[in-house]
Amino acid sequence: MKGYQVRQYNGPVKRYCQMLELRDNPELIAEYRRRHGRGNVWPEILEGIREVGILEMEIYITGTRLFMVVETPLDFDWDAAMARLATLPRQQEWEDYMSIFQQAEPGASSAEKWKPMERMFHLYDKKM
Repeated sequence: MKGYQVRQYNGPVKRYCQMLELRDNPELIAEYRRRHGRGNVWPEILEGIREVGILEMEIYITGTRLFMVVETPLDFDWDAAMARLATLPRQQEWEDYMSIFQQAEPGASSAEKWKPMERMFHLYDKKM
């Protein structure tokens, strides 16, 4: 098992963790992975993510389950950012395009598809 390098920031950041299920179809999952590969995500989507203030976004996969980690500044307002993101160029077109692979309704926004996860354990808060 390998680890993943984490980006360093000049100060603390917030982290959001979310999940989404893909359709249980190996061909669709392979194509979904390909469409998220280097150079395949539309430039407008990457620009929009950065424009709303997201510092880093990672998506992990196991089977049909996606797990997304989003890092933002401490003063980031998730709801306001997602509302703004939904209005940016090609964003809804991308969401509709991705809904082919996801267990989500066509026309759903990113905020409607991805389900927030609750942190139930944090090592740094535990005393030995």
